[in-house]
Amino acid sequence: MPSPTEAGLSGRRQQAALNDEAILTAAREVFLQDPRSPIADVAKHAGVGISALYRRYPSKEELLRKLCHDGLRRYIAEAEAALAEPDAWAAFTAFLVGVVDADVHSLTVHLAGTFTPTPEMGQDAQRAGQLAEALVERAHAAGKLRADVVAQDLGLVLEGCAAIRMPDAGRTAELRRRVLAMMVDSLARTGGPDLPGPPPAPGEFSWRWRPRP
Repeated sequence: MPSPTEAGLSGRRQQAALNDEAILTAAREVFLQDPRSPIADVAKHAGVGISALYRRYPSKEELLRKLCHDGLRRYIAEAEAALAEPDAWAAFTAFLVGVVDADVHSLTVHLAGTFTPTPEMGQDAQRAGQLAEALVERAHAAGKLRADVVAQDLGLVLEGCAAIRMPDAGRTAELRRRVLAMMVDSLARTGGPDLPGPPPAPGEFSWRWRPRP
């Protein structure tokens, strides 16, 4: 049985964890509406005092980094889980569904350029790109994916789904899945005409992560 001191510490840790979860959930909702919102709006939405928020995140930039890095880590986790799937096409589609359902790109696209990424984020971004390349290469090798699709095209697909947002979260998820299914069908190898224009180049979208003036 824990001592009163240990129980007290455990209780404080539990409350801190609950506060952190509330802050991150609130920050996601607030900054999706307006990335320029003050950090005080996050505290109010989370139902915590501003001092409690600042103890965990000393600045708005640090909170923004945390949100985006969490999204990047989720992307990596989905890709790694998909690559464990032996069927190349099932892995490819499961990855896209997982990232869309996790709503990773809604926030990252909104917040790009609002903070300075850390070297660790840069390393994770490189890892994410490598995993996407591996998924695309496997799908190509299996003869399931259009030959003119590149890994960078996946970002466009995911951003397109993330742009769908309805007042009802359940309806948002349904419509995103519907649009993704149409996109996946178009990605399958069909022998149709080539896709128009040159494909996105590696690093072509990195300009968005430069701090905004």
